[in-house]
Amino acid sequence: MNSAARIEAFLEMMSVERGAADNTLASYRRDLDDASATIKGGLADATSADIRAYIGGIAAQGFAASSQARKLSTLRQFFKFLYAENLRPDDPTGTLDSPRRDRSLPKSMAEAETGRLLDRAALEASEAGDAVGAKRMHALVEVLYATGLRVSELVSLPVTVALRDERFFVVRGKGNKERMVPLSSKAREAMRGWLTERNADPRLKESPYLFPSPSESGHLPRQVFARDLKALAARAGIAAAKVSPHVLRHAFASHLLQNGADLRAVQQLLGHADISTTQIYTHVLEERLVRLVNEHHPLAD
Repeated sequence: MNSAARIEAFLEMMSVERGAADNTLASYRRDLDDASATIKGGLADATSADIRAYIGGIAAQGFAASSQARKLSTLRQFFKFLYAENLRPDDPTGTLDSPRRDRSLPKSMAEAETGRLLDRAALEASEAGDAVGAKRMHALVEVLYATGLRVSELVSLPVTVALRDERFFVVRGKGNKERMVPLSSKAREAMRGWLTERNADPRLKESPYLFPSPSESGHLPRQVFARDLKALAARAGIAAAKVSPHVLRHAFASHLLQNGADLRAVQQLLGHADISTTQIYTHVLEERLVRLVNEHHPLAD
């Protein structure tokens, strides 16, 4: 079995057994194809020295430490698979150190800015004009800020989540794992408004998705939502460059922590498999502790 065949076997395993998303599989394929084209003698037979030289080469090309770490992570999973399947007798990545990288703080929005964005979406949804587009956007931003969903999870929501008037719904996230997320009263109201508009259009009514689209996937593409969100931000008087679906997801987490939420609870709501991923928000907890001491300690003044 040559390197190309082993890459295909690995990707098939990640898809069938791990439930990896299409975007994740595409990323793995790019990383493995790049390494395969660079490492002489074939990727499947690469040594630790070969892989160390490959990572050093992409570092010399100016790739960020985060990109180097991602590529090495892909290679680790690939060789772990080969070793587990007895396709090679060792794991050449076992002795390699991950590139050091700084954890950049996530971009977020102030609560006041987020409020302006949501208020603008609600205002446009209540006015005449493009009712379909405005009510859809209102539902999208309310649900995103209420739940902290990943944008891919949001745009692919099944219509069934809007058919139940409940405070929680179950979403299927990365690795095909399910988690329960809360839904605010404003988000439920916005979804009901969008559902009424959606069901009045025969082209949209029969779709299994909450946000249908004539796209290949059958639901609203995340790139379209991101573009429309920036346009909404501009109309709300917020710099479009500051706003994205990912920024709103971070705002959800940051605002919860600022108002007393537990880090472990936020981890579960965001769907992070490991608490270390959620710890990028520890700066929010530190700010909260400083404020708590300054406001309540008798010697703070």
